[in-house]
Amino acid sequence: MLKRGLKKLLAIDKRVLVLGALIAGVLFSFGTVKTMAYLDSPGFCQNCHTMKSVYTSFVDSTHAELQCNDCHLPHESEVGKLFFKGRAGMTHIFYNTLGTEDIPDRIYATTRTLRVINQNCAECHKSTIDNVSHDAKENCMSCHQTVPHGSDFKDDSYHQPPKSGELLKNKGGF
Repeated sequence: MLKRGLKKLLAIDKRVLVLGALIAGVLFSFGTVKTMAYLDSPGFCQNCHTMKSVYTSFVDSTHAELQCNDCHLPHESEVGKLFFKGRAGMTHIFYNTLGTEDIPDRIYATTRTLRVINQNCAECHKSTIDNVSHDAKENCMSCHQTVPHGSDFKDDSYHQPPKSGELLKNKGGF
C-alpha cells in the first residue's frame, strides 16, 4: 500500500512537484508572516485579562501606532527577538492556562525587560536624547513613567525592582 502510493507520487511530473512545493512554501511563509504580525499586535496582547487596562491606555497614547513588541522586544537580531518573545510567550501561556487564579491584576517588568524597553526608547528617540540632557536618571522610565500606558496603569511600585522570589509570587515577570 505504501509502496503503491510512493510509486504514484514519483510518477508525477517533477515540474508539477516543484511547482506544488513552491506554492506550499509561499503559502506557509505568508501564513507565518501573518501569524507573527498578529502575535506582535496590541489586539493579540490585550486578550489576557491582565493586559486590558494596558491596552486601553495604550490605544489613547501618542505611541498607539506602534506594535507592543516595537517596545517590549529586543531588536538586535531576529534570533534574539524570537527567543525573548518565545520565553515571554511561554510564561504568559503557562500562567493563563495553568495559573489563572493566581494571575495578578498588574504585571511587573523585570530588570531585563526594563533594559530592553529602555534600549528601544533610546533608539526611537535618539534625536531627542541627543538634544536634551538625559544624564540625570537611570533610565527613560525614571521620568517617563506614564508613557505609553498612562498614569492609571503604573503606580510608584511599578518601577521598584522586585524582591527575590516576587516574580514567581506575582506570576508575570519574564
